[in-house]
Amino acid sequence: MSSSSTPVVGVLALQGDVREHLIALAEADAVARPVRRPEELAEIDALVIPGGESTTMSKLALLFGVMEPLRARVAAGMPVYGTCAGMIMLADKILDGRDDQETVGGIDMVVRRNAFGRQNESFEQGVAFKGLEEDGDVHGVFIRAPWVESVGADVEVLASLRADTADEHIVAVRQGNLLATSFHPELTGDHRVHAYFVEMVRAAGSHSK
Repeated sequence: MSSSSTPVVGVLALQGDVREHLIALAEADAVARPVRRPEELAEIDALVIPGGESTTMSKLALLFGVMEPLRARVAAGMPVYGTCAGMIMLADKILDGRDDQETVGGIDMVVRRNAFGRQNESFEQGVAFKGLEEDGDVHGVFIRAPWVESVGADVEVLASLRADTADEHIVAVRQGNLLATSFHPELTGDHRVHAYFVEMVRAAGSHSK
């Protein structure tokens, strides 16, 4: 475990953009390491759940024995940041998922899988992210991205997006020590969202196992 000034942040390395998240976290002054097993999960201050395919990620988390320990760490207050499929993994309820699909949960939100369309409908768009406005929009990369249909009273909406429809859709949220985005900031050179999360970890002082 770490000192509060340089937290150890794991990246769930079952699927997805693991390397890119490790680089972004290092740029945000965290010690970054991949996590696959319960014993590795026990040695970190916080975790990033990357994009990928949420149903596959859920199955792998169960197979590697990290689902229940991760749920316990989340319940105990460990900061977690989920991107794209990671957002789905942090949702208390999902729409258009498999009937047997499990999530880690923790954020009181309803998330719709693949809401912005299929792989060939991926797009990039600037996102006005609450708390990061001073340096302009965050560059959002949306790949088979979900959106948030609804949130509970304790969830703070950090960003919404008007894409091809007239409706605005929630694409970034925070509840306590949990952060989630529909988009992939790890795929750009802009590491402000990762830095925002690392500051959350420092503020949380999350050192308990």
